[in-house]
Amino acid sequence: MRRPGPLPPSSGTEEDASAHDEERRLAERRSAMQRLGIGEPVSENRASSARAGDHVDTAPIVQIRSGGSAEPGDGGRAEERSRPGARGADDEAKGRVSGRADDDRVGWRGVWRAARARRKALRAEVRRFTVRARRRRLAWLIGIGSVLLLVVGSVGAAYSPLFAVEEISIEGAEQLDAAAVESALADQLGKPLPLVDASAVKAALVAFPLIETYTLEAHPPHDLVIRVVERTPVGVVESEAGFTTVDAAGVVLATAGERPAGLPLIQVEGGTGADAFRAVGQVLRSLPEDLRARVTGAGATSPEDVTLTLGDGGPQVIWGSVDDTSEKVSTLQGALKGALAEGATVYDVSAPGTIIVR
Repeated sequence: MRRPGPLPPSSGTEEDASAHDEERRLAERRSAMQRLGIGEPVSENRASSARAGDHVDTAPIVQIRSGGSAEPGDGGRAEERSRPGARGADDEAKGRVSGRADDDRVGWRGVWRAARARRKALRAEVRRFTVRARRRRLAWLIGIGSVLLLVVGSVGAAYSPLFAVEEISIEGAEQLDAAAVESALADQLGKPLPLVDASAVKAALVAFPLIETYTLEAHPPHDLVIRVVERTPVGVVESEAGFTTVDAAGVVLATAGERPAGLPLIQVEGGTGADAFRAVGQVLRSLPEDLRARVTGAGATSPEDVTLTLGDGGPQVIWGSVDDTSEKVSTLQGALKGALAEGATVYDVSAPGTIIVR
């Protein structure tokens, strides 16, 4: 096979450029063929000779095809080229090298597009990972809004005419005139239950001495209930005005010209404001109902010498102080039921646990 003759001489600049291009192509081809395992390209010695301007033996390289014919350009790799898929692998290597070269030439537009795509992907990931938090926050907002709406609606309805007072009921009144109390509270009718004036109710009930304590109860939608605890009258006090009924605290409940039946006459030095009167009232209030009904008189000169009178002109009970009242009551009841009760004029229970009968 005939080898071509030497290359014609050329200028230094063109020769250097040609050598540089060939060196680059050889480097790219070498890298691609090394990755594919095909073999080495033209040796560096030949590239160096071309770069130096020396004469290069450019005899064509024979390529052996599958049909047995030869073709220049194989560089001594005819045997390896004859393997199936060798040409395809070579083309693929060239394509990859060309792609890398194109990538090296990516401009500012490509960088901008890549950055924008990255930002879009990041926003998508953030939205995907925060969707649960957004749903939870939305659920909380809906719940809080519902509660606020319910509270506002309830308060608005409570202060509206829908819950106005239409009926006033008095419970616990026995001696008290319930109709008179309801009439005194008539100014509260028509007011919403939360707006009932407690001060006005108290001022109206002060006019009824029999009321010791009371409570207001709102029964929606229209009922106002007043539960009263009446004062317990424990006796009467005689004065120039007549007979005044009083409770254990000395509060005047009523005054009449005649002595009320069933109540003992209380005679205490210092009047209803004295300590002796409070001691008498406490003893009378602590007595059982059957024993209190037998008491017709009570008196004291001090809180330590309370005395009781049983029946009209009956025996006298020396009670002493208000201490140990329950024990004294039991001792007196036992003595009144026993044989000592016959003809006795004095029962002294001032010492707890003992009794002296005379």
